[in-house]
Amino acid sequence: MRAVDILTRCDVIACEDTRVTQKLTRHLGISKMLWRYDDHSAEADRMRLLERMQHQSVALVSDAGTPLVSDPGYRLVRDARAAGIAVTSLPGPSAPVMALTLSGMPNDRFLFAGFLPSKEKARRDILTELASVRATLVFFDTAPRLLKSLEAIDEVLPGREVAVARELTKTFEECRSGTVAEVSAHYAAHPPRGEIVLLVSQPPEQTADDFDVDALLLEALADMKASHAAGKVAKTTGIDRKELYARAMELKDQ
Repeated sequence: MRAVDILTRCDVIACEDTRVTQKLTRHLGISKMLWRYDDHSAEADRMRLLERMQHQSVALVSDAGTPLVSDPGYRLVRDARAAGIAVTSLPGPSAPVMALTLSGMPNDRFLFAGFLPSKEKARRDILTELASVRATLVFFDTAPRLLKSLEAIDEVLPGREVAVARELTKTFEECRSGTVAEVSAHYAAHPPRGEIVLLVSQPPEQTADDFDVDALLLEALADMKASHAAGKVAKTTGIDRKELYARAMELKDQ
């Protein structure tokens, strides 16, 4: 009802695609001036909207989801705030958050990383960069690239659980989770369609047994004192610093 109220009372509606938004306004019985504002809009288009905002109200509408998430609207908001123009937000469905709630993965800490790159090397580089992040990773992806993305996750982040949330809030909505092999097998047999959110579980907890402590200490001892080496390895492994210092001194004697 608040969305209807805003669209009824505003003077201008800026939108990604006037044809899409016109379906909404016609359904609601609203007749307003529609201005296109999307990824390809020039700075002049933004300036025109800002000028109109000086004496009229403008509503920015996205085709789907929450405006400004993975679209260029943030520039408009940034400039409007700089000009002292009041800004408020009426969130729509949020695909990253909705996917988290459906996946069953831990959602107390997550990182939304936008779209996975289309190029294979860039995709692997991003996954490598995020490998140590102790949070559920959330990406946007496209149906044609999904299997390639899953393959990269399996190689760069082996052993992680994944979830694919597809066509959220729409007729064929689904969320499928499991190992990379399980999810890949399903979508190899049933090619996906529509918009996709891809989630990756956080790295497993490591214990002291997972580390080669002597190797870490020897590497650190190559260019630092035993006390500093023990401190560095303690941060990495969680092992008591005094215990590591004693072992570092033994290694030096050897």
